[in-house]
Amino acid sequence: MDFLSLITPLFLVLILCGTMIGIIFGAIPGMTATMAVAVCLPLTYSLGLENGLALLLGLYVGGISGGLVPAILLNIPGTPASIATTFDGYPMTQRGEGESALKVAIFASLFGGLFSLVVLYLFAPALADFAIQFSYVEKFLIIFLALTVMAALSSSMLIGIFSGVLGILVSLIGAYDVSRGGNGEYRLMFDFMEPYLSSGFSLLPVLIGVFALSSILIEAEAGVPENAGARKIALDQGKKFHLSVFSGQWKNLFRSASIGTFVGLLPGVGGSAASIMSYSQAKAFSKNPRSFGKGNPAGIIASETSNNGLTGGALIPLLSLGIPGDATTAILIGAFTLQGIQVGPLFIGDNLEIWNAMIVAMLFANVCMFAIMYFAIRHIAKIVTVPKYILLPIILMMCVVGSYTINYGIMFDVWTLLIFGLFGYLAYHIGLEIAPFVIGFILGPSAEIYFLKSLESFGTVSIFFTKSWIAVVLWVLIAISIGLSVWMSRSGARHHDET
Repeated sequence: MDFLSLITPLFLVLILCGTMIGIIFGAIPGMTATMAVAVCLPLTYSLGLENGLALLLGLYVGGISGGLVPAILLNIPGTPASIATTFDGYPMTQRGEGESALKVAIFASLFGGLFSLVVLYLFAPALADFAIQFSYVEKFLIIFLALTVMAALSSSMLIGIFSGVLGILVSLIGAYDVSRGGNGEYRLMFDFMEPYLSSGFSLLPVLIGVFALSSILIEAEAGVPENAGARKIALDQGKKFHLSVFSGQWKNLFRSASIGTFVGLLPGVGGSAASIMSYSQAKAFSKNPRSFGKGNPAGIIASETSNNGLTGGALIPLLSLGIPGDATTAILIGAFTLQGIQVGPLFIGDNLEIWNAMIVAMLFANVCMFAIMYFAIRHIAKIVTVPKYILLPIILMMCVVGSYTINYGIMFDVWTLLIFGLFGYLAYHIGLEIAPFVIGFILGPSAEIYFLKSLESFGTVSIFFTKSWIAVVLWVLIAISIGLSVWMSRSGARHHDET
């Protein structure tokens, strides 16, 4: 129980503040949980790992949950994970049941978050213990599987593969480090870049650029609507919220939470897929499917339970395998990097106090999220009326200052922020997938090390197919992933031709 010494008043206050800030980011259309974590990441350097994670996990939970507010009140998903919440949330608002819809979503969010937290606590250590047995071969194949899963579940398999491979290539820019088995020579760059990129692009400015700065550019391009200051929030005008709305919804709750947690395990898939899958299942198993899309609370329950179930699920592969489950957990790797700690199979066993503190932080963050949103929902609802022309310059300033100070004042990190902010902006317009790119960027150096170490140890490529039964199972999963992607793309093409 030594980890209890880590749970100080500062630790709890940081969780509370992080959750509140996350809710604000999630409640403002265009501002996401990923952006909140990216912008606040530089603050964690001075806080230490435990307190830094407390802040970031609060941001994560609050940001995912905050997206339900504009989804229900304005028919605009605050985060991609809340897209299916709009289907029934906004119709309830139109008939004067906005506050009831919000409170249904808040209870569902709490259930999904706690369910995924239990799964995280039970399964992450077991998976880490199993992963300790992996050799370089299995570790390489795990990363290969993660990249194929991302590609398979992207909007297009080819685009997903291209984005992931591009991320790997960018991660290899710089000197081929001798400590990684290299020859110390520069690669994938021009001579004039050598003074700036001897160690490649710094991870944290890249993350802030592709997630935060690119979002600012996209929002700025969209402009400020003429009626931005004229939004009116329609809350309850008669019908009040009652817990009886959850009567008969237990199957929906557990099914949706399970789907969200499972989707969180899949690298780079994201909350929008979990939300839509759970909504579709809830509609398919409903006795009155025609009521969905017309203000059925079951639709809100399915969407919000699943997207909050994503939070714990996405942390499982991160902490046990070192592979981020979504874009936000990819940024959490930056927090560990700042403190010189590597996530992976040995993390939980070597850092039991931090692991237990993270569980407590997630639990407290979910409780804070529920308390803040349930008892102050009328005030939180007003957040959607805050003009973006006030918020965006403040966030931009935080991005620049954070990137400059993260490595003790290196100006090239600000240029890195700008380069990857522009890249994220262009990727949005030409259809590249950011999540596979970022996860490829993070996993690229490890994939290279594992591949080369495997060849050095065994001297033949055939070892990737014959090393162990684990390698065989991983190849089967890779084949299934690719096969499903091909099948899904062909089914989509046939459906498009028929219509």
